[in-house]
Amino acid sequence: MPIDLATIYDIPLLETLLNSAYRGEASKKGWTSEADLLKGEIRTDTETLKDIMQTKDGVFLKYTNDENKIEGCVFLHKQGDRLYLGMLSVSPLLQARGVGKQLMNKAILFAKEENCSSIYMKVISVRHELISWYEKQGFKKTSKREPFPTDNRFGIPTQPLEFEIMEKII
Repeated sequence: MPIDLATIYDIPLLETLLNSAYRGEASKKGWTSEADLLKGEIRTDTETLKDIMQTKDGVFLKYTNDENKIEGCVFLHKQGDRLYLGMLSVSPLLQARGVGKQLMNKAILFAKEENCSSIYMKVISVRHELISWYEKQGFKKTSKREPFPTDNRFGIPTQPLEFEIMEKII
């Protein structure tokens, strides 16, 4: 399986991947786009990714193809006996081909190796197709919600948004 730890040197490629998977016209080639929910081309930037990579007990995993191009990624952060999963992303041109599932399986394996009892994530509540995909992976809605950030530097909401908290017991 071509999934390894990402490093600081991978940030430019991760930034391109994350922005293309979630924002702008390129993201609309896949099914995980947030382009209709948030105006703007930027989902993340170099500084944010540097900060995330330096998170204590956090790892960024990357999925690479045969040419060593990053085509998928996920951020995992151990918090006590739980694992936070974020930024699960796949190149829009490769979505629905099993890359996301491979990243998810690696995240579950990582959680088990770290003796975590569950994995949780935040999903924009109106992303019903994505929530359904996570439910097929064994995640359940927790009935907890969190407000969507008001910092508009990574997109301006086109409607009121909030996060649905989902969790998978391992």
